[in-house]
Amino acid sequence: MENNATDPERNRHELSIDVAPPVTNVPVLSEDGEDLKVHRAFEELAHAKQGLKQRHIQMIALAGTIGTGLFLATGKALANGGPLGILLSYGIVGMLICAVVFSVAELSALVPLSGGIIRHAEWFVDPALSFAQGWNSVYANSILLPAEMVACAVIIDYWSHINHAVWITVLGGVLIFANMLLISVYGELEFVFAMLKIALIIGVNIMAICITAGAGPHGEPIGFRFWRDPGPFVQYVGIPGSWGQFVGFWRVLVSAAYAFSNVENISVAGAETQNPRQNIPKAAKRVFWRIMVFYVLTIFCIGLIVSSADPALTARSGDAGASPFAIAATNAGIKVVPSIINAVVVTSAWSAANSAMLVGTRTLYGLALEGHAPKFFKRTNRFGTPWLSVAAVGSLLVLGYLTLSSAASVVFGWLQDLVSAASFVHWINIEIVYLRFYYGCKAQGISRDELPWKGPFQPYAAWIALVSFAVLLITGGFYVFIDGHWSAQSFVSAYFNIPLILALYFGYKFWRKTKVVSLYDMPIRGFLDVANRNPEPVEPPAKGWRKLNILWG
Repeated sequence: MENNATDPERNRHELSIDVAPPVTNVPVLSEDGEDLKVHRAFEELAHAKQGLKQRHIQMIALAGTIGTGLFLATGKALANGGPLGILLSYGIVGMLICAVVFSVAELSALVPLSGGIIRHAEWFVDPALSFAQGWNSVYANSILLPAEMVACAVIIDYWSHINHAVWITVLGGVLIFANMLLISVYGELEFVFAMLKIALIIGVNIMAICITAGAGPHGEPIGFRFWRDPGPFVQYVGIPGSWGQFVGFWRVLVSAAYAFSNVENISVAGAETQNPRQNIPKAAKRVFWRIMVFYVLTIFCIGLIVSSADPALTARSGDAGASPFAIAATNAGIKVVPSIINAVVVTSAWSAANSAMLVGTRTLYGLALEGHAPKFFKRTNRFGTPWLSVAAVGSLLVLGYLTLSSAASVVFGWLQDLVSAASFVHWINIEIVYLRFYYGCKAQGISRDELPWKGPFQPYAAWIALVSFAVLLITGGFYVFIDGHWSAQSFVSAYFNIPLILALYFGYKFWRKTKVVSLYDMPIRGFLDVANRNPEPVEPPAKGWRKLNILWG
């Protein structure tokens, strides 16, 4: 059954189950003022199906960060940067990501609506930026879907050499079907998959410690052997001296974005999150610990148990065989573990695609609500899901069939580079929107203490992240300019997103004659008034061991 998302009476009837108390104190304002946008936005919130509970939104933040970027792409990264190079690279990008998450969480705690940052860009920067970033996000998440399906297909090759088209079709079909259902179904799936990822990470890290200490079948302790030989850094493509080592480190630094893509999207389904002003900041504050535990610690262990000179790291780039944990288990003589690792990596890749599907569809839905996409994308089914948006984003899964005529690892590499560049652009735009919002508060004399939640270290964290990601985006394809390493495909993958975002922004600005929103005209006070009139129920503080729960409590 279909229904129009703009029909309040019908939505109110169909979404009467598992819906948070409606926003009732939204004033009906004149058709001429900016406050009308506030009214319409929170009418959307009142009628949205809020099926994501606290544990869902907390684990979505975790599940979206752990996928092929950690389990597969780290193999090539270790070969390029060495154990210390990859540790520093992932640690630096992880800290910068924390700044982005704090920024978007502060915005979303005040304005928790579907589409996330594209809705904030509309009110706090320029409708043209909302249009450009929205379509950039739809594009990025759409191409992430086939990348993850290709990863699933090549991992399954470990057991069976059935044509990739079969697995791409079956797993892609299940992905689309799952996203047509209630948002709570998505939440439960991600909750389960996140648990599997956590179990795998804990298991492989314990395995790494055992192998390092000599408790493996061979009984030979490794210690920091691979940090001494071949060394903490790698001479990238044979460039001699410290310059070659720095180039290797920078190559890993600019490619680490793929592993962290979508971690900032904890608020993209803000209108479908229960108590968003409490649960979105909670998820944001725990991102730091998740990155430290699940990324930095795991990357450190990878550098201990696999040599950066191991030929298996680059023998089948993009394949499950390139997983450093599977390589370490094979080298240590552990025969069962590679199959277990690969099985969980399949679920991780599918989960990452599931997360990308949610982000892409809710972004497209948000664009339609703002008038930046065709109106039919606002249509929802009886579950309150924008099914036409799901169908549109899911259609890009056909790109996965490119592996039928080309090497799967090559296609995976192209898609990975495109996602990395799009992620840099996305993070840059988030910080631009946040800084405009920050200085809008100052211009209007609004203290950040009035906000539902204020992120730490602002605006310094936002400025550092903005400048850093701009530098990484500009230098993202530097390696193609090294003598003998020119590649037209790699150049396009690294820089395609720059002209894309500029064309979208200036094209829409020229077409619609939009203007940058003045700091004094931002409807910040209107959103504050609605938030104050509709307080969320206060959740009881954690007690006992729950105080130590950094995952979802």
